[in-house]
Amino acid sequence: MQVSFIAGFGPIARSVDDSHRFWVGALGLPLTELAPSYFHSEQVAGAKAFAIWSLDQAAESVFGTSTWPAEHPVPQAWLELDVATPAEVAEAVVELGSAGYQVLRGAAEEPWGQTTSRLLSPEGLLVGVSHTPWMHADAADSEEAPPAGSDS
Repeated sequence: MQVSFIAGFGPIARSVDDSHRFWVGALGLPLTELAPSYFHSEQVAGAKAFAIWSLDQAAESVFGTSTWPAEHPVPQAWLELDVATPAEVAEAVVELGSAGYQVLRGAAEEPWGQTTSRLLSPEGLLVGVSHTPWMHADAADSEEAPPAGSDS
């Protein structure tokens, strides 16, 4: 697997109100509510995207339910690593699974066109190996930003 870039990073919030107060109110990050309780920006230097992702939304994305399963550590943050193509996301899932890492969600195309997979790092970060078409340089001029509700 070859990571092209870090597509995004942010906290996974148990309390979106508390997180919003800290990240936007105290630190002044320019986050916009793209969907209910999902605050996002592509205007924070050093990251292609930064977003507050609620724990219930993360659980829904990974497990299809709004409750994080007790058998998995609750992540405090998410990190999205982008690869060059959607096919490389599927290859990364096989590679990481073969190396003994527990893949929580295999490669899948999201309704907004991003291909994602999810696993927990040894530190408990929710890591996505993804392909985000509009973030690649060759697509930057022709692609739109993600629609509301995307996680990167």
